Formats: sequence, structure tokens, C-alpha cells
Amino acid sequence: MLVTRFDPFAEIRELEKRLLGAVDLPAKGEKEVVNAFVPTVNTREDENAYVVEVDLPGVKKEDIKVNIDPEKRTLTISGERKFKEEVKKEDYYKVESSYGKFMRTFSLPENVDAENIDAKTEDGVLTVTLPKVKKEEKEVKEIPVK
Repeated sequence: MLVTRFDPFAEIRELEKRLLGAVDLPAKGEKEVVNAFVPTVNTREDENAYVVEVDLPGVKKEDIKVNIDPEKRTLTISGERKFKEEVKKEDYYKVESSYGKFMRTFSLPENVDAENIDAKTEDGVLTVTLPKVKKEEKEVKEIPVK
């Protein structure tokens, strides 16, 4: 029998691949420019918690929202990366930074303690810690047969 480790975020990553693969970019020569800010996300799990790290360079903490929907069991991270001041000179004009609104949603496993979720931002990285519910080890109780 093949044993694989449960990955609570596998479905989200697969959906993300399908959705991002369906985006149509303008053909060569078209003047329309697509500026979409899609932050990269790293997820990991240890014995005590799930951790979601989102790269948000240039995004102020006031522009980030982290929401939990207990009914749908989802974590949603959204916000906006604001357009920085443009640099215009006589002989060139260039902007390579992506900007705009973003939203990422993740399904939560059953063993997440939704009451104690912590979110903090430091050096352009948002870290959301989703602690696991501690399972109480119950003693095996023997029932006498009468």
C-alpha cells in the first residue's frame, strides 16, 4: 500500500495552476499592458501549526486583510499593492513593478484552532500561523464483560 502525507493545500495549488494557466495576455504589438500583482506563497507544517508565508514587498500592513470564514473553513488574504511614483525622463519611461489588488484563499484543515490564529508582517513577508488543535490522548478504558 502506498502511503502519502496529507497536504491540506494541494487542491488550492492545483486550482491556482489551472486558473493562472487560463489567463490570456495581450498579443505582441498590442498596447494594452496587464499589471497584476499575484504574491507568492510558501506553506509549511510542523507538529504544532500550519504556517503560510506571503511575499508582499512594498505593501503596507494597513493594506492587508486576513479573514477566516469558520463556516466555509477558509483563510483569505487580500489587499492592495499601490502604484509607486512613476519615473519619466525625456528619453525613456519604464515601470516594471506589478501592482493592484490581490486575494488568495486557502482551505483550512479540520484540526486548525481558528480562535488563536496569528498574523504578522516583517520585512515584506506576511506570516500567518494557524495553530493545530491539541488532541487529548485518551486512555483506553477496558469494559468488563458481565
